[in-house]
Amino acid sequence: MSADATILQRLSASIAARRGADPAQSYVASLLGKGQDAILRKIAEEAAETLLASKDGDKLEVAHEVADLWFHTLVLLAWHGLSIDDVCAELQRREGVSGIAEKAARSK
Repeated sequence: MSADATILQRLSASIAARRGADPAQSYVASLLGKGQDAILRKIAEEAAETLLASKDGDKLEVAHEVADLWFHTLVLLAWHGLSIDDVCAELQRREGVSGIAEKAARSK
């Protein structure tokens, strides 16, 4: 992989650090200040834009929209006091487990 995957950890830390910043100076602080519903609307918007980019078959636009989606998902994690490390721990827990078996275990 040519891109540095630790960007997600650095971005997650940066978002957490901006939690108490001046909303007039920080998009993250302003979004967090608007509350969970505003964050969820941004995630829904970015998810829809990702779907449309995929349907259009524009690979660069798909990457752009997924980046927006991931960014806003990281903001949601910060809203809940979580970070990318929490998601990575969950993915690691699931590693090597059949998706079918993992889903069945959740429904019990």
